[in-house]
Amino acid sequence: MGTTGTVSELSRIAMEIAPPVARIGLLHPPLNVIDIPMMDELARALAEIDARADVSVIVIRGAGRAFSAGVDIAAHSADRVEQMLAKFHRVIRDLVSTKKVTIAVVDGLCLGGGAELAMVCDFAYTSDDAEWGFPEIKLGCFPPVACTALAALVGQKRAAELILTGCSLTGKEAADIGLATLSAAEGQLDSAVHACVGRLLRLSSQALTVAKKATYAWDSMHFDKGLARAEKIYFEDLMKTGDAHEGIRAFLEKRPPKWTGR
Repeated sequence: MGTTGTVSELSRIAMEIAPPVARIGLLHPPLNVIDIPMMDELARALAEIDARADVSVIVIRGAGRAFSAGVDIAAHSADRVEQMLAKFHRVIRDLVSTKKVTIAVVDGLCLGGGAELAMVCDFAYTSDDAEWGFPEIKLGCFPPVACTALAALVGQKRAAELILTGCSLTGKEAADIGLATLSAAEGQLDSAVHACVGRLLRLSSQALTVAKKATYAWDSMHFDKGLARAEKIYFEDLMKTGDAHEGIRAFLEKRPPKWTGR
């Protein structure tokens, strides 16, 4: 984070507001796993930023060696999963609906919910050797946000490959298929982001707000309905399978899952 503006450091994020730019840092070492406290802090930060007329750009990045390795696996337990998805999807919906232009800066791991967070930003700048992926299927689960919106970014066949196999991509590959805006070599990521922010700040913030609203007018209707449908399938179908619970238990117990197909 920078040294100017108003800086707030909470337990899971750091927020710096130096108008017209707000910066959010994910601070949950070592891999910036998105747990429920982080979700709450992100929701509060986004609400505060969205209410400020003097901010037009939000930059989100992870501290250390990851953007984010994803949502806390322990929060997928039967007694917590509904609360977890509701809170995480609130953050996703807030990012999608914010009037500000959003930029994700990705270095290191960007997996699962972390990749979903980055993919719904307006821009995603990534290092060439970052690792992107949606590995939920390997835990007997699926990524609802990616199931809803990934095909619009990368095409149906590529989205199916990423979601149904859980394979990963480098940052360069993510940019090549449209999952990220641009990839940069080591040491050049910050300058690429700085150049993007500079271009945006030379434009009318009001025009950007209206243009963003128009750009996503059609997609946002489909996204709202699609994510609600994906949530319904998650709770009513997926969480009633034994394999979903086995996948979570196996991960937490650090052992291979024993699938039963039920």
